[in-house]
Amino acid sequence: MSPRRNRPRGGADKSAARDEGGAPSERYGLERSEDWRGEPWIVRMVGGGAAAKHYRCPGCDQEIPPGVPHVVAWPDHGGVDDRRHWHKACWNARDRRSARLQRSRNAPRY
Repeated sequence: MSPRRNRPRGGADKSAARDEGGAPSERYGLERSEDWRGEPWIVRMVGGGAAAKHYRCPGCDQEIPPGVPHVVAWPDHGGVDDRRHWHKACWNARDRRSARLQRSRNAPRY
């Protein structure tokens, strides 16, 4: 009996899933627009496989470890520096939570 194959055999063209710039086109998921505090926000779901860094959720001020699915949101007119990574539950409860939490002196700032 031959060993089991863990890799898919050829078939699909790997370059088909890339956009014009060569980057994966569906890497981070679909974006949608939501209104919050009277302005439009772009919201994107990030799956656990695409979450590779530690982030600090502005809703609960807790760390989002790598591998945990979460939400990335930023103002429609904002840039890359305005993106914030939220727990999904914190984003859904953003009107009931304060984003002005104060961390202690020794807490990390990421």
